[in-house]
Amino acid sequence: MKLFALSVLYKGADNKVILLDSAQELQQFGYFQRSSIKEFMEFTSKIIVERTHIGQRSCVKEQEYMCHTFVRSDSLSGVLISDHEYPTRVSQTLLTKVLEEFANRYPPASWPGAAMGSLSYPELAAHLTKYQDPKQADAMTKLQADLDETKIILHGAIEGILERGEKLDDLVEKSEGLSMQSKAFYKTAKKTNQCCTIL
Repeated sequence: MKLFALSVLYKGADNKVILLDSAQELQQFGYFQRSSIKEFMEFTSKIIVERTHIGQRSCVKEQEYMCHTFVRSDSLSGVLISDHEYPTRVSQTLLTKVLEEFANRYPPASWPGAAMGSLSYPELAAHLTKYQDPKQADAMTKLQADLDETKIILHGAIEGILERGEKLDDLVEKSEGLSMQSKAFYKTAKKTNQCCTIL
């Protein structure tokens, strides 16, 4: 999973898009390719925001990249470029967070006439680094990963018990907590299941 770029843009009433600030993680590309890749990502971000309606979120596949977009109702927009494996929910959560923080720092009146870099937002680079690992940056993803791990551990424990059928039989037979009727039910159920497992 990899994040490549995070941008904040403004979509004007005339549908003209202004790139307010952006950050890229391009270390995996060759040194001489980086400036061209950066320009292409900024160009793509502008095109996607132009074609996304106000108040909408979108995910656009471009070759091996995913472009996640959010255009808020006040026309402040964000684009995150990642690989296909990066979770969409985490991408959209990050875009919401970034746009909220940006709007708290700079009033809406400053967005339409801003030149690239005039509304500096250094936290973009920090967010791009932090969110490289979605499990560490996003609480819900971390929780889901923890739940998945717990499920695997529990599943392994149940399978371990099922493999010890004879010992389980002994425990049922010796149990004082089970009535004679429950023990008889267990034996009948086990015999019924044995015929089915042979088939």
